[in-house]
Amino acid sequence: MPGYKLAIFDLDGTLSDSLPWFRQVVNSLADKHGFRRVEDADVEMLRGKSSREIIAWLEVPLWRMPLIAADMRRLKSRNIDSIPLFAGVGSMLQALSQAGVTIAMVSSDSESNVRRALGDHAAVMSQFACGASMFGKAAKFRSVLKRTGVAAGDAIAIGDEVRDGEAAAQAGIDFGAVSWGYAWPEALGRLSPVRVFDDVADITRLLSPAQAEACSRGCSRASINSA
Repeated sequence: MPGYKLAIFDLDGTLSDSLPWFRQVVNSLADKHGFRRVEDADVEMLRGKSSREIIAWLEVPLWRMPLIAADMRRLKSRNIDSIPLFAGVGSMLQALSQAGVTIAMVSSDSESNVRRALGDHAAVMSQFACGASMFGKAAKFRSVLKRTGVAAGDAIAIGDEVRDGEAAAQAGIDFGAVSWGYAWPEALGRLSPVRVFDDVADITRLLSPAQAEACSRGCSRASINSA
């Protein structure tokens, strides 16, 4: 695994354990906006689909997507303090930062929600590309590359959804898939990620030997693998 100069993270399902909360609110949004309700038996099936397939299954009118997303952000803002980060996220981000990796966040959520979700760990993020975008995540990835001055070949996007991998390919950067998020690892595997991460601490394997040595001078191996 090569060392990377830039790691671009998704939030929901990657750093933040928001799926249980989403399952609690999705049907209230479905009733309000007139799309198909999601029953417990549907969840595992939907985890194997792409974003476009999910939208088609939900029968969501495309013109309502901005309204639904805005409502979702408002609901999340009210509940953000009850949505935890996955265990080990803080230590992992600190390890990457200590090793000299530039860390960025790309999310469809608002920057204020993202910062609140990350808490003190937001300090390690050098860039935030958040909120709705008519050009999609690939454009946000390109914006982060431009603002950081990092070449696409030195960057990796880390996420839990099919759209994360698709956007990374469009932006010409590597994709690292996490196995604990919204999409099934099998669905993400079809995108040929450079690595599928099975736990949060595993992300520190992005470090090259030189980066790992730099990290070891400032953070212990124990801190990397702690919750």
